[in-house]
Amino acid sequence: MINAAIVGLGWWGSTLVEAVQGTNSDKINFCAGHTRSKSEKDQETAAKHGFQLADTYEDLLNDPKVDAIVLATPPNGHSAQVAAAAQAGKHVFCEKPFTGTKAEAESAVAAIEKAGVTLGLGYNRRLHPTWVDLKRRIQAGELGTILHMECTMTFPNALTQPAEAWRAQKDSAPCGGLFPLGVHAVDGMIDLVGNVDEVYAQSFHRIIPRDNDDTTSVLFRMKSGMSGYLGIMTATAPTFRFQVYGSEGMALLGGMTHVAGHSSKQRRTGLFGNYSIQSLKGEVEDVEVPQFDVNKGVLEAFAAAADGGEAFPISHAEMIHGSAVTEAIITSARSGKVQKIV
Repeated sequence: MINAAIVGLGWWGSTLVEAVQGTNSDKINFCAGHTRSKSEKDQETAAKHGFQLADTYEDLLNDPKVDAIVLATPPNGHSAQVAAAAQAGKHVFCEKPFTGTKAEAESAVAAIEKAGVTLGLGYNRRLHPTWVDLKRRIQAGELGTILHMECTMTFPNALTQPAEAWRAQKDSAPCGGLFPLGVHAVDGMIDLVGNVDEVYAQSFHRIIPRDNDDTTSVLFRMKSGMSGYLGIMTATAPTFRFQVYGSEGMALLGGMTHVAGHSSKQRRTGLFGNYSIQSLKGEVEDVEVPQFDVNKGVLEAFAAAADGGEAFPISHAEMIHGSAVTEAIITSARSGKVQKIV
């Protein structure tokens, strides 16, 4: 059993705790926490789940009963927080996005590797059995040569988001829905077909009551040859569609995004709702989508790796590359030019 400390108890930090606390997991347990606000709600959440809040982050790093740090904090602090935890000898699970730049990701990974501790990253969709099945079919050649992938992710959250929320700030969450939504699709493309070669992005403001963007689109060219598209909107009805087109058929994976007000169970188990395969000839194959708690899955995969078991399913190289792609998307949206991934 890995004893972890949660840093950040906003709606997502609380969801992580709820996935594994108590009798929900025999691999990881939250024994402590820390929040910047130290609000009454934070105190209530900690008491409900049987742990106390430390006064400072450093207190957690110096606590001998804490084996691992779980960061549910804004991404602009991740690199320094990961490095500090690694230097203290703690394993680290970091919520997505990892970092906003390649340099920050490289610095964090270097600290992890120097300390010899485990690093996990919160791209939980990779662990869902339906996603695993899609990857298997692609690798087995069932869809033929992959020509194109595309994903649309939307939710209405930015219409009602508090102005002080980090996701509402253009400086901390550039390109609108890229950080809360789009980076999942970027990681998904990397997982399915490998590294990205170049991107072209546009991102702008239409309707939300702040100056951050609400409409973002990205074109990709992957190093292995296929193209990709990502559309992200934060001020419309919730949708999730991921499609892969190959010379022998196509796959469609549909589901939901994390809409404000959804229950914790919905956020953890309802990401994927339908999955179908259409070959060049024949009927559409509808594949059953099992209920699966992706938060529990990704935290337990991290705990297993930290405990000396199977390596975490996202490599350090993929983590760094994902941050490089994120940085390139932001740069392209600002410049209006195609951006190579370096």
